[in-house]
Amino acid sequence: MVVNLQAISMMAEVLNARLERGSPAPAEFQANISKLNRLAREAVANCLKVSTWIEPGEDEGVRLAEGIDDCLSLLASNFNFRGFVVTREVTPANFQVSRATLRNLLVGSLVTLTDAAGGPSVVSLKAEVVGGLAEVTVRVAPRQDGFEGLPYEPNYRQLEWADVQALAVADSIDLVRGADHVVMRFPRSVAIAPLQIAPI
Repeated sequence: MVVNLQAISMMAEVLNARLERGSPAPAEFQANISKLNRLAREAVANCLKVSTWIEPGEDEGVRLAEGIDDCLSLLASNFNFRGFVVTREVTPANFQVSRATLRNLLVGSLVTLTDAAGGPSVVSLKAEVVGGLAEVTVRVAPRQDGFEGLPYEPNYRQLEWADVQALAVADSIDLVRGADHVVMRFPRSVAIAPLQIAPI
């Protein structure tokens, strides 16, 4: 959320500096105001999107690939900082899973696996539809390119596998883990919320 709001703040400072130096040309000023307006709309949209992580609304379905991308984008900065390279192989399919369940289990599994890794690693994520279920496999292996990451100590209570397993049990998800990988199987999401008429 801060990244989006920071862009607006920086643009406002630039406009303020231009005004202090003398009034810019009307066309240039109008273009800058339009850009500021666009940044504000994008910031609002992104902040609303982030807030669904904090307080999910009604459980809704999400396409498997889109849900996976949401989870990976949430962790991207942390993974880059720690030297984790993510590879993603998602079989294209119009298969929807529960957004909240996917977020809880995939993020929980990714965090737990990467925290347990000894250092910079390759995180391989594979997702496909097998036997009417979305099967998501996450595997972690040490990097072979000699990359040395910065020392890292988490500033949060590390998740344990018992935590992730409890989430899986709560949502009736089949979860199997090995020393360096985890396999999750998600059922197709079934819409239970009443249909709403879109505003005109």
